[in-house]
Amino acid sequence: MARIVQKFGGTSVADMDHIRNAALRTKAERDAGNEVVVVVSAMSGVTNRLVDYVNSIGSLHDASEYDTVVSSGEQISSGLMALTLQDMGVPARSWLSWQIPIETDATHGKARIRRIVADEIAKRLGEGEVVVVAGFQGVSPDNRITTLGRGGSDISAVALAAALEAERCDIYTDVDGVYTCDPRIIASARKLDKITYEEMLEMASLGSKVLQTRSVEMAMNHRVCLQVRSSFDESPGTLVVDEDEVVEKEVVSGVTYSRDEAKITLVKVPDRPGVAASIFGPLADANINVDMIVQNVSDDGASTDVTFTVVKDDLDRAKVVLEERRDELAYAELVPDPNVAKISVIGVGMRSHVGVAQQMFSTLAENGINIQVISTSEIKVSVLIEEKFTEQALCALHTAYDLDAA
Repeated sequence: MARIVQKFGGTSVADMDHIRNAALRTKAERDAGNEVVVVVSAMSGVTNRLVDYVNSIGSLHDASEYDTVVSSGEQISSGLMALTLQDMGVPARSWLSWQIPIETDATHGKARIRRIVADEIAKRLGEGEVVVVAGFQGVSPDNRITTLGRGGSDISAVALAAALEAERCDIYTDVDGVYTCDPRIIASARKLDKITYEEMLEMASLGSKVLQTRSVEMAMNHRVCLQVRSSFDESPGTLVVDEDEVVEKEVVSGVTYSRDEAKITLVKVPDRPGVAASIFGPLADANINVDMIVQNVSDDGASTDVTFTVVKDDLDRAKVVLEERRDELAYAELVPDPNVAKISVIGVGMRSHVGVAQQMFSTLAENGINIQVISTSEIKVSVLIEEKFTEQALCALHTAYDLDAA
């Protein structure tokens, strides 16, 4: 007998037919003799509708009440899942975050889990009951409902798997695993049987929408075995595991993209000590995350051009922050560009192979695609290009690294 956590996303519980389909998967695990925890998201589209309700009242809303409203979708789907399981003859009970409790900090809208008191739900599992948990939500130190950020049900599931020492955490979604590239763009993309935590973390942070970034980080820290599976077919999924469990390590495991980037260039910034801090400090204070950075010193050595990227939704706020400090920074011009895309190649095999970056650069050059910014880590190389070349770049790189399906 094993202890399994199943997480069903919004498309997997989109309506009652989908909920019944998900419940059948839970019933099958229990019939096999396993203890099962089910974590559910809100039904597809519900959270967006709830957010719209709040925003219709005003943009400067109370963050605590915002969480009260937007977390209610998971309460509905958890209750419906428990009722459906009961109708199938499976003993089940739904649980909200404060009933377990799943304790978080007080950062409403993007809270972080501090502790899960799992004694009662472990007892219920031992008695043969399926525990159905409303994902995405927690409870703050002052007993207010918090939410974990978009994709937060993944975090709920991984955290519960860690707290309960589950054998596996299955993430059910509308895709049947993790692919070498987005199969909607690259028809020849291959599904991976296994991928390492580090590769999945890079993919999640660099544009792949399969898993939420914080959930992968948590799984890696607590060594929770993840499996990405489809809710709509029985094919095996992709396991996210330790590096030593992957026997054949590909040099490059995948190619990802993100169109959520925007580029800002500050032209002719005085080249003096502390200039970087004076640019990026105020952005950090405004909670604007900066990603790729490149600095070009002028011929005279007196000034420099500084180029960096931010999330596209933060572009206008970043411009305001920098324009307010124009006299202090003394730059000649601020040039924004929202029409860019970040392309990344990822693989743990890069640690032991040379020439990965050179192959990327030469492939893009052969296709007439100019590289604007470069960023690297031990297992990935990212470049910024014009957005209109996104599909062309993905296709060329996917073939160049021999990732196409046979």
